[in-house]
Amino acid sequence: MNLLRRRPKLPAALRPALGPDERVVAWAALDGDQALVATNHGLWLPGGKQLGWHEIHKAAWSGRELRITPAELAEDRTEYVVLVDGPVVSYLLLEPGQLPDQVRSRVTRSVAYTSHHPLNAGGVRVVGRRVPGKNGLSWAVRYDAGTPVKLPAVTELTGQLVAAAQEATAPPE
Repeated sequence: MNLLRRRPKLPAALRPALGPDERVVAWAALDGDQALVATNHGLWLPGGKQLGWHEIHKAAWSGRELRITPAELAEDRTEYVVLVDGPVVSYLLLEPGQLPDQVRSRVTRSVAYTSHHPLNAGGVRVVGRRVPGKNGLSWAVRYDAGTPVKLPAVTELTGQLVAAAQEATAPPE
């Protein structure tokens, strides 16, 4: 095994339209002249759609298949958003290279704060995530299945939990 062997460069035809300060960190070819491309900002999917690292709830690697669970907006509240799991997308990677490791580490690094709070019925996870190009954290909550999310008491308590998390992570003045 040659330790100096470099992975081939991403072909120009597979290169997504990157932003001015965006750079490719890993990629893997897919069938049909397509690729998954990881950048410092997020993961480019076939068809030109990009998921920011903060927009990926889960990423699982089986050794051949990369499964991505994107976040979907359920509700936009004043200080935070309510997210739910979007449909899982799967990609068979015959030559994954560094892509699965880059996806895992960048999704993990985007999480700056997370805490789960059991409620009388269900629970809520409060998450503060780093977003490339944005100062501060982006705040979101994910409710457990069966949580009465529209109940005013749950909405009020959730707001208090997010405010406490924001205060706990605020830089000292």
